[in-house]
Amino acid sequence: MSQIIWIARHANRLDFVHPDWFLTAEKRYDPPLSDDGFIQAQQLGQRFKQEKIKHIFASPFLRTVQTANAVAEALDLEIKLETGLSEWLNPEWMTEEPERLTTSELKALFPRIDTSYTPQIAAKYPETHQQVRHRSAQTARCLAAEYWPHDILLVAHGASVLGAAMGFVGDLAKAEVKATLCSVVKVVRQDSEWLLELKGDTSHLTSTEEVVRFV
Repeated sequence: MSQIIWIARHANRLDFVHPDWFLTAEKRYDPPLSDDGFIQAQQLGQRFKQEKIKHIFASPFLRTVQTANAVAEALDLEIKLETGLSEWLNPEWMTEEPERLTTSELKALFPRIDTSYTPQIAAKYPETHQQVRHRSAQTARCLAAEYWPHDILLVAHGASVLGAAMGFVGDLAKAEVKATLCSVVKVVRQDSEWLLELKGDTSHLTSTEEVVRFV
């Protein structure tokens, strides 16, 4: 039997397009998608309509939930919020632990969220590059085992996309995976071996200009 783990990075974010948003934002470390980001997320959803994904897991940050929701709408699936896929809680990027919407607030905005799901792994501020890779790798392996043999989708951030891929193929992911915005990584299990088949595909996007620009 085989299993496919899809790992996608969120679409373009508002503060990448309008940097001044950060100056007045209530939750400045939890930006939403930009207008073109919503379009990219919809294109991602269309890309996955041909696949046999059974479960969608998303980091609980707004931009990842918005991206996952577009896919969930296209596939008619629920969204499971997984803190182990969270953004890198880097103290050089964030002066304090990022404030996010609560699960109940997100559920009110996105009814497809499955509030019965319990996250596998916590993300603790602050953390090093090694720590984010470790916890996202551990999260990805746990989800793959828990939901075997179903194909699953993980919607995450640049660092946690890379870490999740490393959880299956080790340092090969560090050398090969390009976790650009709204890119797709595909890891396939054949028997006991994991193979990296897509390393950061963006061919589903009409335009990759912003994706390439904001790595």
